[in-house]
Amino acid sequence: MPLVTLPAVWVVIIDVVAWTFFHLFISAWCLRIPQTFFLKDHAWFRLFSWERSGEIWQRLFRVKQWKGLLIDGTVILKQGYSKERLPGKRRDDLNIFAAETKRAELTHWLSMVPAPLFFLWNPPGAGWAMIGYAVLFNLPFIVVQRYNRGRIAMITSKETGESM
Repeated sequence: MPLVTLPAVWVVIIDVVAWTFFHLFISAWCLRIPQTFFLKDHAWFRLFSWERSGEIWQRLFRVKQWKGLLIDGTVILKQGYSKERLPGKRRDDLNIFAAETKRAELTHWLSMVPAPLFFLWNPPGAGWAMIGYAVLFNLPFIVVQRYNRGRIAMITSKETGESM
């Protein structure tokens, strides 16, 4: 049972405004994190061996076929680092691109966090729908970032002769 009972039209308006606020606030906040943070090898961004340098995401979800359809947040926010295409083939360019995939991934993980708040003013079914929306909207972006980072890791490891 929601904490606040409102007419359905107001619930929908509040849901739209709240999601817009959360997405923009979290995106703007993540853009303020220095790039140096993402250039480091933090455990929570590491690729797992089962991801096979992103190959698993292509095999399971055919990422190459649809990733171009996703909107890059830099278009909306008019700031940030576009991940539409590689900026260059030098190792530094690839490392920066990989760092920005970490920023985008973090943004989308954090964008799911507010979903339980929607139970405060939504009936239970709509609250669960908000959880579903958060997951279904953000997971494709997370998959693409992990796919791209895996491909970059494969390229840079071949350059240095490191084993995967």
